[in-house]
Amino acid sequence: MAGAGPPFVQHVRNENPDKKIEVWFQDEARIGQQGTLTNVWAPKGSRPTAVKQTEYDWVYIFGAANPSTGKSSALIAPTVNTEYMNHHLRFISKEAGEDVHVVLVLDQAGWHTAKNLTVPANITLLHLPAYSPELNPIERLWAYLKSHYLSNRVYTNYKEILQAGTLAWNKMTPQVFCSICHTTWAMHEI
Repeated sequence: MAGAGPPFVQHVRNENPDKKIEVWFQDEARIGQQGTLTNVWAPKGSRPTAVKQTEYDWVYIFGAANPSTGKSSALIAPTVNTEYMNHHLRFISKEAGEDVHVVLVLDQAGWHTAKNLTVPANITLLHLPAYSPELNPIERLWAYLKSHYLSNRVYTNYKEILQAGTLAWNKMTPQVFCSICHTTWAMHEI
């Protein structure tokens, strides 16, 4: 064992000596008709236009990624709540595998700290300080998805938004997750 890793990870390792410890990052992003406008390439001197919708259909992508391995897990839902978070935790647990214990880094949203949250045995939650999205590298993934696949678009209905979110997430590769979500503060040798 070359590096002990951050103290919290060392504690989790001591509690789970027979498991490989992996650090994953988790968050949610809303996509929909109140979409994102981004810069576009255009001839010099021109003024390109883009439509900004005013309807109110959207979906939420619950996403988690391991920047060391590129493994990921996602759930697309109509809202954010404890029930959907419980489903997502089960998906992460299954994706990580039985021989792995996940340290899941996430913010302190209400559904991340709810009394009814059911955390699988192979996951330990590590909540970030309040108002610190810059510490969660999956925030960069949301920016990437929106700028590359989900911006400057018009969605006619909920089904189209759901399909766009699914297609955008499925375009991500393990290499993209490793590149975008890499962070030095949590990537000590585990």
